[in-house]
Amino acid sequence: MVKIECKTTLERFRQFIILNTCKSFIPTEYLKDPGIFPERDISQGLIYVEAVSKTDLERIRDIRFVKAIEVLGVIYKSKSGNTDLKWRQIKGVVGKVVGEASPNSIVNLIESGVLPRSSIKKMLEKFTLISVEKKNEDKNNLDDESFSQSPPEGLDY
Repeated sequence: MVKIECKTTLERFRQFIILNTCKSFIPTEYLKDPGIFPERDISQGLIYVEAVSKTDLERIRDIRFVKAIEVLGVIYKSKSGNTDLKWRQIKGVVGKVVGEASPNSIVNLIESGVLPRSSIKKMLEKFTLISVEKKNEDKNNLDDESFSQSPPEGLDY
């Protein structure tokens, strides 16, 4: 998973959650209303909106749609557990997203505008560098373990 830490608007984070969870069945009027958010119980992967005021609207499948006023924070955890993100208000509708995201969620973070497309190149470079370093470390550990021991006595190779 990739660590995420960036500033974004509440609407962009809302669009990300919709892309990840209910794009195929959200009613059009809910999609167009920036005050309506999907929520989900923890057993299905938690989505929770912390707001001054919330009203339940409708449940469709495992999603409960709520009308939220003055959102302070949003928690998103995927069903798989591979994505865990929190949006916290900084000022007005601008907030900070912090957490970890799966490759699928990264695509949707970019698609929704939460992450700029340019940031993916930096993430891939960092991820590739970490992967190469880990691979080299594993190889070195294997070499040390395999060849540092002499064969057991009495065995001729």
